[in-house]
Amino acid sequence: MRLIGMRPARLAGMVALAVLLAGCGSGRGDLEKWVAEVKAKPAPPLEPLPVMQQFETFEYAAQTLRDPFSDAFTGGGGSGPRPDPGRRKQTLEQFPLDSLDMVGTLGGGAGVVALLLAPDKVTYRVQPGAYLGQSDGRVTAVYEDRIELVELVPDGAGGWLERPATIALEDN
Repeated sequence: MRLIGMRPARLAGMVALAVLLAGCGSGRGDLEKWVAEVKAKPAPPLEPLPVMQQFETFEYAAQTLRDPFSDAFTGGGGSGPRPDPGRRKQTLEQFPLDSLDMVGTLGGGAGVVALLLAPDKVTYRVQPGAYLGQSDGRVTAVYEDRIELVELVPDGAGGWLERPATIALEDN
């Protein structure tokens, strides 16, 4: 019996059948007859290879174009708002804005002071002009039911944008 050059799936099928026939008590003649039948069947034709697509070559020559990573590309600078790098950070600036909860107020009228509960389980007093949150958020107004502030966020082009935010009094 010639096994070299035979497809692995066909070979495995032949071995399995040989073991099955040997266990059934059939004679060696049945096995040889079956092997002869399998060899007599022609192998199915192979599928043709896929046609390779031809791709156009492209030469990228950007020597005359502006460098996208240079400072000239970032339109920042300008006279817009900027964080003050020399300002000393306040305690509430270490916490994300959404982790701070307004739990109450003290005083009334123009002298309202907000009470904020931070993740460190300490209640802090907040007045207009204070800074909180991780985006240079400056408190612009304190009301009995909310704190209004303005955050400075990068605009992606080297500048900064002011984004208004509010922390509302919890209804517990």
